[in-house]
Amino acid sequence: MKRPFLVVVAICASFVAWSAVGPVNAAEHLAIALDSLPSPAGPGSAEPNLAVSPDGRVYLSWHEPADSGFALRLAVFDGRTWSAAQTVRTGRDFFVNWADFPSVEALGGGKLAAHWLQRTGRPTYAYGVRVALSNDEGRTWSAPIVPHSDTSLTEHGFVSLWRENDKLGAVWLDGRKFKEGRSPQNEMTVVTTMLDPTGKTGEEVTLDARACDCCQTSAAMTVQGPIVAYRDRSPDEIRDIYFVRRVKGKWTNPAAVHNDGWKINACPVNGPAVAAIGDRVALAWFTAADEKPRVNLAMSSSSGQKFSAPIRIDEGNPTGRVDVAVLRDGGALVTWIERTGGDTAAVRLRRVDRKGKSGAAVTIAASSASRASGFPRMVIVGEHLMIAWTAPGRPSAVRVARLPLASIR
Repeated sequence: MKRPFLVVVAICASFVAWSAVGPVNAAEHLAIALDSLPSPAGPGSAEPNLAVSPDGRVYLSWHEPADSGFALRLAVFDGRTWSAAQTVRTGRDFFVNWADFPSVEALGGGKLAAHWLQRTGRPTYAYGVRVALSNDEGRTWSAPIVPHSDTSLTEHGFVSLWRENDKLGAVWLDGRKFKEGRSPQNEMTVVTTMLDPTGKTGEEVTLDARACDCCQTSAAMTVQGPIVAYRDRSPDEIRDIYFVRRVKGKWTNPAAVHNDGWKINACPVNGPAVAAIGDRVALAWFTAADEKPRVNLAMSSSSGQKFSAPIRIDEGNPTGRVDVAVLRDGGALVTWIERTGGDTAAVRLRRVDRKGKSGAAVTIAASSASRASGFPRMVIVGEHLMIAWTAPGRPSAVRVARLPLASIR
């Protein structure tokens, strides 16, 4: 059964889009109802992810300790209750990382796809992507499929999956340039492929030959085709957010969603998030250009062909770790983690309408700015928003809540 409780909403003195005035400040607070759903995840659970099937069911996946190793677990929410948790895969050779987490994609008709990461050798970052398919709602799974042809003892991760007709799209960061010491500067590439319903992989395509080495990718389907967002890495160490689209069967050249000019000689472990409905696209990201951390949102009404100027989302001291969803009215929702003092933080949510006007900042949960808090995830299902996040602790725990869209202003 769901348990209602109160969530605090910071009401802005005025609704301000991104400009030189900086972040929106909270002037007063309002309490609204939030449904706290019993989590199907057990003690020690972490790294949640969410997906929605075409029939409106919500799939929650997460890591959980099991048999001296880890398990990738899955549960389904039918609008009232969670199913019993199912195990997709267990192993002592899982690569488990707070920022590089597994996922499940609902393909419709009882078909599911899941991905996880598996160690391939002794080096710390020698691991590869594994994908499994299910035709019976996750009761049974295929043998693991390796979507990348490269088998070098290097990093292959930060995967995004998308549903495209009866096929599965996959994109990941690929460390094949590390082979034989050819990449002394930790250069990663962005690589994609398609899997057919039998699990057969198609042609691999390199989308970008030099990307940031440990920031998440993100992908969404528009009416024109898929759009993929990631953090680029220029020869001068500018690490802004770029995107590529596949239009009429061909991938476009990489382009910046905005020229932030963030120069950093390290990976910030803070990837973008992109979502789409029809030709409406929303892309959220974190940047700290000029030593000024902020969370931005850009929107498009042309399937990503052209984006708006950035709209600032945070309240002045963000950690980032964004997620984004597109509303049916053309607006967007953005979640992020905002520091509230020292290492304490909060999971925040803000609504932006299709014209770029920002609403109130909703505090979903108390959190931490540490790695243990991970990356909150959200999906829209019907008239509700569902959010999952990791509550740090010993043990950690995956939490889930549901919020009526009508209450987010």
